[in-house]
Amino acid sequence: MTIASRNAAIAARDLAVIWHPCTQMKDHERLPLIPIARGEGVWLYDFDGRHYLDGISSWWVNLFGHANPRINTAVREQLGRLEHVMLAGFTHEPAVALAEKLVRLLPAGLTRCFFADNGSAAVEVAVKMAFHYWQNAGRPAKRRFVTLSNSYHGETLGALAVGDVELYKKVYQPLLMDVITVPSPDCHLREPGEDWEAHSRRLFAHMERALADHADEVAAVIVEPLVQCAGSMRMYHPVYLSLLREACDRHGVLLIADEIAVGFGRTGTMFACEQAGIRPDIVCLSKGLTGGYLPLSVAVVTEALYQAFYDDYVKLTAFLHSHSYTGNPLACAAALGTLSIFETDDVIAKNRALAARMAEATAELADHRHVAEVRQTGMILAIEVVRDRGSGERYDWRERRGLRAYEYALSQGALLRPLGNVIYLMPPYVIEPGQVDWLAGVARGAVDAACA
Repeated sequence: MTIASRNAAIAARDLAVIWHPCTQMKDHERLPLIPIARGEGVWLYDFDGRHYLDGISSWWVNLFGHANPRINTAVREQLGRLEHVMLAGFTHEPAVALAEKLVRLLPAGLTRCFFADNGSAAVEVAVKMAFHYWQNAGRPAKRRFVTLSNSYHGETLGALAVGDVELYKKVYQPLLMDVITVPSPDCHLREPGEDWEAHSRRLFAHMERALADHADEVAAVIVEPLVQCAGSMRMYHPVYLSLLREACDRHGVLLIADEIAVGFGRTGTMFACEQAGIRPDIVCLSKGLTGGYLPLSVAVVTEALYQAFYDDYVKLTAFLHSHSYTGNPLACAAALGTLSIFETDDVIAKNRALAARMAEATAELADHRHVAEVRQTGMILAIEVVRDRGSGERYDWRERRGLRAYEYALSQGALLRPLGNVIYLMPPYVIEPGQVDWLAGVARGAVDAACA
């Protein structure tokens, strides 16, 4: 078999047995799958020798490049000692060490780590914990959740319920619990001349009113700090989080921060909540936690919340939630290897320099006749593509302009996967300045291809 035919052969075998995520499989009648043979740094290589710069960190998980030698070593060493043991009644050093590191890194007061398998699972844990907390506290009426419009927290039913992206949620609505949705502080929607902070402050009035009206029945508010990633990379000012923390305290409501996509350096600080100087009651982490190596997530909670479940077994206050692979040692080892890079390599400072380079390299797009906005928070940069910049008219989603951008980027050797009509850059932190410039050039070409 030739190398070229191996690509086609693997794709054919795949389409005979695999149902891919977030995909209308009929698309692959004309859109070829891309088999990947290996990865190295920011690059993914197929079996034919073509390579693609991973401009979206493989769905936002990869922090330090593919096949990173230091993370490889951490996983390899753990593989020779222990591959897995259940975390009920047993423990192991990688899970303990990882929990200790996370407690030290997160805002003071977050003291207990509950491990799960993926981001959606961590949100399920947080939602169940928040509900159960109030049951244990003798406030059973506090069972509803407040969420932001355009928010996304995962695909399992609890996580889907507290999100608000119609594309993912609408068909399953009959299965979902009822939530209170308030307008997002999304700064793309600010008034002419209004800055991000003023807009975010103004939009907080909706949240304040919802909490004032429903505090007796609300268990928690859940938000994605600073960036609504799956919601087209819409962004807002940290002041909203400061106001939210104060209001939750005043109204007796828990605050859940979904840092699954924005944690671990993506926004310019280790965790996005740091930019508002707040501490959530529960923070959900996943994606970059293992550097893109293995599935792992964690809900980290305050001591007060933990103590509400701590009692004699016969009181039936225990949190009896579990996953078979909770705290898997190999995944914990990958996470420890990832965090060790943060400890030694001054990653946050380097990211700020890379973020500035991303802004500089894409600056000219701000004047493009089909670009409504170029917005950025740290290592996340989004380009809002529209039919007409002057009127703000948008492309019909059925035209699938983002798919044109995706195909163009692949033709140039880059992986960009737009969210509707929003093209975004979210590369691994090991990208070099020259590669940033090249990727920005591909993004410019992708905008033109989308609008042709």
